[in-house]
Amino acid sequence: MLNTLPDNITEFMAWSWDQIRPFADELVARPLTGETVEAWLADWSLLASLISEAFTRLQVRTTTHTNDEDGQQRFAAYSEQVLPPYREFEQQLKEKLLASGLEPAGFEIPLRKMRTDAAIFRVENLPLQTELEKLDVELSKIHGAMLIDWDGEELTRPQVIAKLLAADRGIRERAWRKLAERVQQDRDRFDDLWVKYLDVRLKMARNAGFDSYRDLRWKEMGRFDYTPDDCKAFHAAIEAVVVPAASRLNARRRKRLGVESLRVWDAFWFGSPDPSGREPLKPYQTIEELNDKIETIFTRVDPQLGGYYHFMRVHDLLDLESRKNKDSGGYMTEFIFTRHPFIFTNAVGTHDNVQTLLHEGGHAFHAFEAAHQPYFQHRAEAWMPMEFAEVASMAMELLAAPYLAADQGGFYSREDAARAHADHLEGVILFWPYMAVVDAFQHWIYENPTQARDPRQCDQVWYDLHRRYMPDYDWSGIEDSLKLYWRLQGHIWSAPFYYVEYGLAQMGAVQVWRRAQQDQAGAVAAYRRALALGSTVPLPQLFQAAGARLAFDADTLRDLIALIERTINDLDPA
Repeated sequence: MLNTLPDNITEFMAWSWDQIRPFADELVARPLTGETVEAWLADWSLLASLISEAFTRLQVRTTTHTNDEDGQQRFAAYSEQVLPPYREFEQQLKEKLLASGLEPAGFEIPLRKMRTDAAIFRVENLPLQTELEKLDVELSKIHGAMLIDWDGEELTRPQVIAKLLAADRGIRERAWRKLAERVQQDRDRFDDLWVKYLDVRLKMARNAGFDSYRDLRWKEMGRFDYTPDDCKAFHAAIEAVVVPAASRLNARRRKRLGVESLRVWDAFWFGSPDPSGREPLKPYQTIEELNDKIETIFTRVDPQLGGYYHFMRVHDLLDLESRKNKDSGGYMTEFIFTRHPFIFTNAVGTHDNVQTLLHEGGHAFHAFEAAHQPYFQHRAEAWMPMEFAEVASMAMELLAAPYLAADQGGFYSREDAARAHADHLEGVILFWPYMAVVDAFQHWIYENPTQARDPRQCDQVWYDLHRRYMPDYDWSGIEDSLKLYWRLQGHIWSAPFYYVEYGLAQMGAVQVWRRAQQDQAGAVAAYRRALALGSTVPLPQLFQAAGARLAFDADTLRDLIALIERTINDLDPA
């Protein structure tokens, strides 16, 4: 029966649940045996892929055109009318497979997740999940409308953040203060939304029989290979090893800047001005130039990767330029029925845009490499271990570094390419403490949900954690701007606990890069082989396949920090 489903995603997107339901009914009713299970899984994958891609395309539209009321209504209708009943059927399919006792070859990892999903599934949480998706749209509206006046011109938040890279300290300070003022204008809207997010999540946890939302979320995210205590051990390792390294970098920065104290506009954690007073790198003038050079860099890393990116260009799978009525941030998502990735960024002409595109390109290559996997559960983003998905993206940033110079096909002179690479490696060190702040903050939220319902208590905890893991900043007179900032850290809102993955993945990525110092081709080959595994093996084996080790300890961090600091000093001697 499922062979009569549309083979065109545009046609399927117009289908109502009443049109889809007979196909779900047939899957639930079909007898399941050792002889039929593979075909049954293939048909389930087909239906799941169609529904997933329809939802994703509608969701993408809400971020590319935040003022498109019709698009938002279509997304809301799909979220309310199609996803909840399908999720109920999906649960029945999981239960049917689990009850059969069948264990299809190569399906062990999805089965492990299915057993967990079945154990935590509650029908009463389906409308609550829809509520969260609607809250995400409201959050996107706040971000999309966050325009900032700059000398009579309306700038987007990414455009103002880009001014934190300016050589003129006065411009940088003005940018930070204007950003803080703009967030302050929306503080009440953010805070009202925050309480709604928290209440829905706490209710979902209670419905599923958990005292803590973190316990539910751990299972939702399929974290089988590490615990909250491992995360806290990772925080401690960062505090012991990385925070001192970050302080060494910040002391050097302060000296080069010639300032008595380091302010946030001297060393913003998502991009800093050049401490020697050089103007920000200007890698490209047009989006076409950005695309041309990024494609060349990917081709230098591996011709197949360049081919993947060229395919995305030709097939309109990129939305890169910042503009009004476009959501903030950047992401890669997958149109899983057509087996094509899609990249969204807010490019404004900075080197950070280059790094973002290299990063999201790594995610896209993961989707391309795993696309051959036969089942939805082996290649869908929701089934991938995110800790390794971020290795795909972060390792690509490092593997691409040798090709940033124009004589290698990239953007810069040799000197500027070395500067860009050194800045990136500094960013690796400086990110780990910020990651610890974000992750520790979320552990506090869900260990203390009553206090966390008060955004002002969240403000203070965020401030205290930031001062602990990032002690080199002088916040005198602007303390409130730091307390406001967690409202702009989208993961805390839309993807709770999804941040430690970046820190763990960075450890994996640096290990891949360490191998590439001696054997770039071998490192890239191992990287691609690991991506092609999809979600067919456990997380530690994915790291191992890429030539790395999943680790939380200070000793592993210490070795990696030593390599990074040596390389920075070679590229940019003190």
